[in-house]
Amino acid sequence: MKLRSVFTILMAAVCLAGSLFAQNKTSNSKETKMGKSLVVYFSLAGDQYNVGIIKEGNTSIIAKFIAEETGSELFELETQKPYPTDSYSRLTQIAKDEQNKKARPALKADIDITAYDTIYIGYPNWWGDMPMPVYTFLEAHNWSGKTIIPFCTHEGSGLAGTGSKIRSTCKGATVEKGLAVQGKVAQTNRSAAKKAVQDWLF
Repeated sequence: MKLRSVFTILMAAVCLAGSLFAQNKTSNSKETKMGKSLVVYFSLAGDQYNVGIIKEGNTSIIAKFIAEETGSELFELETQKPYPTDSYSRLTQIAKDEQNKKARPALKADIDITAYDTIYIGYPNWWGDMPMPVYTFLEAHNWSGKTIIPFCTHEGSGLAGTGSKIRSTCKGATVEKGLAVQGKVAQTNRSAAKKAVQDWLF
């Protein structure tokens, strides 16, 4: 009787160990496949087109979904000089002026990308391009051997060729197919936005 009890306990221990190993293998599968990953994004709250005054930027919502699904770390790009959040028309004029001047607004902080193999880059589509602070970030780093996966929020223009601009800016990187999510969907239908992220990733 005692031998049977010991055998039962040993078998339970073996099954538990196997289960834990399988869980660990599953949880690490994304990291094994893609290496260490990072989500870098630029996003603004406040008065925004087609959604009114919002507490969290459209791109921020998508960035967090991606980080959640991939187990990536998050890093938000913030400028030293804040953009206006009380007037969308004033914001778009500033964005256009910066684009025309090829401005490179200073960032509050940067992050060392050396340890990351895959980097998701997120931004709102401003005048058919990335916001200039995103260029500030991209031009500050060596992208050789990295995989870049762009994503954006928009109200009709999609990625608008920004993938090609990232490719020309980030020499030596592999730039994968990006994701474009309508800002209004990200803001008002988060379940649909999350599904779009999941369908894109998997």
